[in-house]
Amino acid sequence: MFFDYFYEEQSESYSFYRIPKLMFTDEIFEGLSTDAKVLYGLLLDRMSLSRESGWLDESRRVFVYYTISTVKKALRCANTKACGLLRELDEFGLIERKRQGLGKPTIIYVKDFTRFRKAEPLNSEKQNSGVPDNRIQDFRKPESIKTEENKTENSDTESIVSIRKDRCDAMEEYNSYAALIRKNIEYDLLVIDYPHDADMLGEIVSLMTDVMMTKNGTIRICGDDKPVEIIKNRFMKLNSGHIRYVMQGLNDNPVKVRNIKAYLLASLYNAPVTINNYYSALVNHDMANGSL
Repeated sequence: MFFDYFYEEQSESYSFYRIPKLMFTDEIFEGLSTDAKVLYGLLLDRMSLSRESGWLDESRRVFVYYTISTVKKALRCANTKACGLLRELDEFGLIERKRQGLGKPTIIYVKDFTRFRKAEPLNSEKQNSGVPDNRIQDFRKPESIKTEENKTENSDTESIVSIRKDRCDAMEEYNSYAALIRKNIEYDLLVIDYPHDADMLGEIVSLMTDVMMTKNGTIRICGDDKPVEIIKNRFMKLNSGHIRYVMQGLNDNPVKVRNIKAYLLASLYNAPVTINNYYSALVNHDMANGSL
């Protein structure tokens, strides 16, 4: 195959996808795969369409529609990899997926790669839907007021280095927990068995990882404050059978779940102690009806 050269004005006659240079030069993004960075660039490009289409939520935050099928087509990859790349960006904090249910596509908030927010305490009952506040930290180097001894400039530089190190350490710990959880529940096999619920499986992994990372002493589940160490211990014992049980319960639930995060948290916590009774009841039902 032979491609010709560019001549003069031809070099400016095409449109391009843009991937922020910072994602390849800043140490914060070292743990992010190249394919995930490419996908992030595609999502950034889609943002302009969203603005033109007026796709804003009640807080004036822009969101995009970018389905797994779209990812597969854009990157020429399989379903498992497409799900994995979206999950990677989600767990890294560069996107946030919100499931709508009722057959509607999941909406994606594309996060500002130049700014990050300190981790907030996990709250199973309330979700933060407000606009960013003054807790947001900008890791671009600020302009320093020059003094004779440059004390302010040195202080700012040291603070930025400290923030970056803390951020990298936290992301490394988060990714380690997420990888362990995916291994425990055989995530890749679950995605194959539940191809239409890949987003929900990703949310389950993210929720479990958030619990493992929380510094709170307790987490509210079904109206009770449970010691977080007990919840962590139980989550680490969950396997693919428990997740299938939770997914089955979610699919069988005839009532629309308003707070999916609280529902999943309670379902995951209770799964180990209710799963046996559930399947025993099914067997008894089938025996009574002559199915067995």
